[in-house]
Amino acid sequence: MAMPVVGLLNGQSADSYSYLTAAFRRGLTDVGFVEGRNVLIEYRWAEGHDERLPAMAVELVNLPVAALVTGGSLWATISAKAATATIPIVFTTGSDPVKLGYVASLNRPGGNVTGVSFLAAQLLAKRLELASQLVSKDAAIGFLGRPREPRYAADRKEIETAAASLGRKLLFLNVDGVRDFDGAFATAPRQKISMLVVHNDPLFNSHRNELIALAARYAVPTVYESREFVTAGGLISYGTSITGAYRQAGAYVGRTLKGEKAGELPVVQSTRFELVINLKTAKALGFVVPQHLLVAADEVIE
Repeated sequence: MAMPVVGLLNGQSADSYSYLTAAFRRGLTDVGFVEGRNVLIEYRWAEGHDERLPAMAVELVNLPVAALVTGGSLWATISAKAATATIPIVFTTGSDPVKLGYVASLNRPGGNVTGVSFLAAQLLAKRLELASQLVSKDAAIGFLGRPREPRYAADRKEIETAAASLGRKLLFLNVDGVRDFDGAFATAPRQKISMLVVHNDPLFNSHRNELIALAARYAVPTVYESREFVTAGGLISYGTSITGAYRQAGAYVGRTLKGEKAGELPVVQSTRFELVINLKTAKALGFVVPQHLLVAADEVIE
């Protein structure tokens, strides 16, 4: 009997998402599926080129695959939905899947789609509030974002509203791609930005090492979305566990392979938030982290 094939459709690169792919495979294993033993995985990576995703989705559907898992770009899920209305699709997203039109509701997704939301967008205001606790009241805070990212406009409004309510000066550092990273960070000291909040963008997640290196080079204290940035040398993060989300996606894919209907599996929302601080990085920046935040942190790297 032929092994079932799972299609993994992702907007980013295999190297940058290797730790998340490993988490996805662990999720499959949790429900009894081991790659190469009783399931095969076909990988399609768009390498940051969203325009490639529709053709990749069609290619996977035509193989055919028994299920699809999508991530790394909103367009991965959009492309998968356009390619099939019958093959189960399990998404991972940092945005509201109902607003995006992925599912009818969180409890009863309907159709052939379900997935995991790790609430990255909703935590922007929390990250700004955290940044505000780390610098003086009159200090400017920067927001690094990519206007071409589909969530950017809505998230910019959210963080602008949060800044107004906190009475903070907020400056925007916009990039179009990786080639603009250096210029954006170089601008921060000139604009007297004391703290930088990074948008939850799959491109930034894929190039976290470049962002961390630039933050160190230009001595810009930075708040990120996930602990992976901090364990790699970033200063501080506040968010949900993205690796946990991908592991859950793997478990959901496994359940669809066993016959459960995707549209009847409720969308999982991450509910555990973690504050991670890298004291080694703080010392290198000459940055003092308040004691109350060190006590509140879920993890302190020394």
